[in-house]
Amino acid sequence: MTDTAVLEAEAQEFRDAFAEIRAEVGKVIVGQNRVVEATLTALFCGGNVLLEGVPGLGKTELVKAFSQVLDLEFRRIQFTPDLMPADIVGTNVMTTDDQGRYQLEFREGPIFTQLLLADEINRATPKTQSALLETMQEGTVTVGGFVRRLEQPFFVMATQNPIEQEGTFPLPEAQLDRFMFKVVVPFLSRSELNDVVSRTILKQPIELPHLFNAERILRLRSILDSVVVADPIRDFAVRLVLSTHPESEFAASPVREFVRWGASPRAAQSLIKAARVRALSEGRAHVAFEDIRHFAPEVLQHRVLLNYDGQAENVSISEIIAESVRTLAEDAVIPAAG
Repeated sequence: MTDTAVLEAEAQEFRDAFAEIRAEVGKVIVGQNRVVEATLTALFCGGNVLLEGVPGLGKTELVKAFSQVLDLEFRRIQFTPDLMPADIVGTNVMTTDDQGRYQLEFREGPIFTQLLLADEINRATPKTQSALLETMQEGTVTVGGFVRRLEQPFFVMATQNPIEQEGTFPLPEAQLDRFMFKVVVPFLSRSELNDVVSRTILKQPIELPHLFNAERILRLRSILDSVVVADPIRDFAVRLVLSTHPESEFAASPVREFVRWGASPRAAQSLIKAARVRALSEGRAHVAFEDIRHFAPEVLQHRVLLNYDGQAENVSISEIIAESVRTLAEDAVIPAAG
């Protein structure tokens, strides 16, 4: 087979796998198609997701469903103000061996898993929140001078409640930037809520099969590097990130008026990674402009900071991003490298 034929076959395999996982998770999660798609995309990219929504919308069930279908270990941490970093990453404890000699033994915390649900992460203190930074970025845990690597794939899905802000500690920009996506979970419609009640109260629980494993997920993830990203597509993602900075030549008028600081370079990387997954999920071995636009809200909305005027007028960041995506031209002169 030629290289092109091999890549097309891999793209078709990825498409079938992506659709199969979505279908199985959809047997448990009613509606929320965008949330399921974004979460699965981030998992294949090796990124993390911040879900924002009121309690009871199935965020925990979503991660549990993924853990069952993908056959990955799952743990949940309920963040509270008195939670300490050692409660998450683990600690060294003094023990005795068979001869009665004292020794230090490391006891792993719940972070040593593959799918981690950090529930209501903004209820923990900044000191505890920061315990996740190294893990989310490097996939490692450092305790007592020893670096321990977590088993891959490793995925963090954190949640926060947008309504209840009393007694919370808003995530700093440095930690928000570690999340590939921020996904706003909408409330269910009438038909979807009827379906939830019917499935959970009036019918037997659904047992999901183990369709995948860690090895297959990592193999499918390796296909992403082969997806073609043409120079104009890459430059479009770069210009889209620059369009969120008020001083940029690509910024739309709402950005210049209401934004204090735009998205980081990680946003451009995330746009390309997510676009590659979306292209493969549709059976294509190349990225299109629409793939970049598709996940722009999830990638950019938590990386853009409003200025005083924007906060005073309660400007919607998602609407600003939508305007940038709508007005940014696809064709542009690409500057020479170097």
